[in-house]
Amino acid sequence: MAGSSSGTPGTPRVLRAMNDRAALDLLLEHGPLSRTKIGKLTGLSKPTASQLLARLEAAGLVVQTGTSEGRPGPNAQLYAVNAGAAHVAGLDVTPERILTAVADVTGEIVGHHELPTPGRTGHSVVRQVLDALEGALKAAGLAQSDLHRIVIGTPGAFDPGTGRLRYASHLPGWHSPTLLDELAATLPMPVEYENDVNLAAVAEQRLGAARGHEDFVLLWNEEGIGAALVINGRLHRGWTGGAGELGFLQVPGTPLVRQVAKTGSGGYQELAGAQAIPRIAKSLGIPGSSDRQPYAESAAVLLRRASADPADSRLAELLHQTAHRIATGLSSVVAVLDPELIVLSGGVMTAGGEPLRALIQTELAELAASRPQLVLGVVQQQPVLRGALESALADTRDEVFDTSR
Repeated sequence: MAGSSSGTPGTPRVLRAMNDRAALDLLLEHGPLSRTKIGKLTGLSKPTASQLLARLEAAGLVVQTGTSEGRPGPNAQLYAVNAGAAHVAGLDVTPERILTAVADVTGEIVGHHELPTPGRTGHSVVRQVLDALEGALKAAGLAQSDLHRIVIGTPGAFDPGTGRLRYASHLPGWHSPTLLDELAATLPMPVEYENDVNLAAVAEQRLGAARGHEDFVLLWNEEGIGAALVINGRLHRGWTGGAGELGFLQVPGTPLVRQVAKTGSGGYQELAGAQAIPRIAKSLGIPGSSDRQPYAESAAVLLRRASADPADSRLAELLHQTAHRIATGLSSVVAVLDPELIVLSGGVMTAGGEPLRALIQTELAELAASRPQLVLGVVQQQPVLRGALESALADTRDEVFDTSR
C-alpha cells in the first residue's frame, strides 16, 4: 500500500525509530554494550539488533569502541553513542559572572569558561554572552556552528507575554525588551531561557535526588531564596514565569512588605534568606561573622561551623533557629502543593548539611499537615549549569536521535 511507511503509528519506520531510540538510551545509561547485550535489553533478536546497530552506525549515531574482555569465548564488539554527534551549551548567569560549559551528546563536559562581569557595564549583554560562549567553545576545541542548542539560566524569569526579564532587578543589562530578539539574531542555533532555580531542579530530576519523582519542590537558598515546582514530572512556571519566587512570600516573623516587586524582597527572604543567618549569629554572640563578606558566604561559613560542632550550644541554637525559619515558609508551600518530596539545594542548605536538613524536617512536621520527604540535593557542583546542559541535551537528543525522518 502506497505510503504505508510514511511515519504513522505502528508502521515499520516508526517501530524501527522506537527501537533505535531505545538502544541509544540504553547506551547512554549503561555505556558501551555488545550486540548481544543490546538485543537482550531491548528484546530484539540478534539479526534485528545487528541491523539496528548497522543503521545507527551509518547514521553516525553509534561507533565501535573496542571489545569485551575477560569472558570465555571470542571477545564481543562493543558499541557506544557517538559523543560527537551533537554538542550543546549551558550558561549560568549571575550579577558577578557568566559560567559557561559545552557538553557532547553523552553529557560529558568538554569545555568550560567563567567570564567575570562586574566592570563590564560598557559591554552589552549580547557581547557578554558571545564572549562567555566563545571561551567555552575554545576550551572544547569547537566552533559556534558545532552547537545544536543553548540554554541560558538567570535569576528571575523571562515573561512569556512580554519577553522581558522579571523578578531580577539586580541583574544589570538583562531587562531590555529587545534582548531576546538580539540574541536570536546573533546566534544561529535555538536559544532557550530558564529560571536558575528551575534548572537546579532539572539537574536533580535527571541526575540527582529527585530521579523517579513526578511531584517535588526544590527549595534553593543562596544569594536569594526561591523554589522550583515540578508537577506531574513537568516544571510549573506560572503565568508570568514567577512561580516559585518565594523570596516575596509573606510569612510570620517579619513585617508585611507592600509593593514587593519594587522593594525586591518579601518576608521570607528577610526571615530565612542568607542575610538572616549572620544576624541570628550576632544576636547569639557567635564570633566570626564578617560584614565584609557577601551574605551567602558568611551564612555558609557559620552553618558549616554549626553542623560540624553540635556540642556548642550557641551554634546548635543557630541551626535550630535557621531550621525553624526555613520550615515556616516551607509549610505554606506544602499546604498549597502537598509535594511528595522536597529537595534542599543551594549554598546555605549545603553548608548546613544533614544536621540542618533533619531539623527542618522536624520543624516542618510541627507546622504542616502532610509529611513530605526532605532530602539534600545531590548535584552540589554548579547545579544551575548542569541543569542548563541537561535541559539542552533532552531536546537535542530528541532531534538528533530521531531516525524516523
